[in-house]
Amino acid sequence: MGTCSKVKFYRTKFIAAATGFVLHLMGGVVCAQGGSPRDPLADPNSPLAKRSIYFDHDSTAIGDEYRETIKAHATYLSTEGSRRLVIQGNAELRGTRETSLAIGGLRAEAVRAALLALGVSPGKMEAVSLGQEKPKALGQDQKSSPENRRVDLVYP
Repeated sequence: MGTCSKVKFYRTKFIAAATGFVLHLMGGVVCAQGGSPRDPLADPNSPLAKRSIYFDHDSTAIGDEYRETIKAHATYLSTEGSRRLVIQGNAELRGTRETSLAIGGLRAEAVRAALLALGVSPGKMEAVSLGQEKPKALGQDQKSSPENRRVDLVYP
């Protein structure tokens, strides 16, 4: 749902055509649907909506196509005092568990280092490796494996 505020209204539905909001009265609380969300993490059109960074096989190098995504997250973390980030490194389903945990950790650390270089405080983020434990795609083929070679940016 959208933004909610405590107010007194006498109608159960109010349409504000100028803003594109539909307001619903729910037990003394008005909730807006439509318009722009206040939290950019909830806006699907925000660059912060991109929360996965994909890697090539056996690589920890961040591709140029993800630089703007990382920069947007760095800016957000630097300006939002209470927000924290968990950087989850993942690996494909091939290889041993130990190898997958190692490469997932290296990928998470690569993203963490990029965020640090952009000025994010080390205390605002944590890098962890999930290895093969959280696959996006099941299988070990050329279609599934690239989906699992990634880092997910998770805001708790």
